[in-house]
Amino acid sequence: MDEYFAANRRHWDELVPIHAGSSYYDAASFKAGQSKLKPVEREELGDVRGKTLLHLQCHFGLDTLSWAREGAIVTGADFSPKAIEAARALAAETATDARFVLSDLYSLPDRLDGQFDIVFTSYGALCWLPDLGRWAQVIAHFLKPGGVFYAVEFHAMAGTLEWGDQVQDLDVRYPYFPITEPLRFDDDGSYADRQARLENRVTYSWPHPPGEVVTTLAEAGLRIEFLHEFPFSIERFFPFMEERADGMLHLTKYDGSIPLMYSVKATKPPIVRSS
Repeated sequence: MDEYFAANRRHWDELVPIHAGSSYYDAASFKAGQSKLKPVEREELGDVRGKTLLHLQCHFGLDTLSWAREGAIVTGADFSPKAIEAARALAAETATDARFVLSDLYSLPDRLDGQFDIVFTSYGALCWLPDLGRWAQVIAHFLKPGGVFYAVEFHAMAGTLEWGDQVQDLDVRYPYFPITEPLRFDDDGSYADRQARLENRVTYSWPHPPGEVVTTLAEAGLRIEFLHEFPFSIERFFPFMEERADGMLHLTKYDGSIPLMYSVKATKPPIVRSS
């Protein structure tokens, strides 16, 4: 497992400057005052003003700092030293109050104290984790009683399909259900910059369907409030997708036939004191 994590960390360290300078992330618009949050998470998570928020697997902090602009008191955590360095620099440059912690997810309880009103994660985070049971326990550890966990993610169904600019149809290539040994990819470029040429190309990932997600959260003692599945995405998985009035990318064939994203909200039960 250390080999898998080390390879993924090298890969993400290399991606940080590529992503920070890419038009995909468009950090310049954030510096100019725009939020990088999508309508889905803003509407479903709601008002965060004055609430403490922990963003797991925060990359270089754009969404973390966007939540700060919404009024949250934010902490971001990521396993990439380059990402945390870039997040802290972006916070300083934009005079945004935020704390960033360098840690892999499973070690975070040893490196961060306190509990939070909200724990948040989003878009392409869970596939890098081999053990969702431990992930859910970390979330429960950091949530205050009565606190809220919210995730919006790419659907594991989309993860079974071949992606790319040349793909002409929905073609199942990868497993949907959890696996013990990870999927190994050796890909150049990045979803944020297809022309990038990487030295650290090899990555390892694990599929996690929504059923596994909600089950592990429930087993960690959280109450599931909802699970929503969406026939659209923020990501152009296939060339036969188009942006519509809702700002999301929809399939131009098979539209509505498969889920491309989902969201889940869970709460930690409050402490009940006997009279």
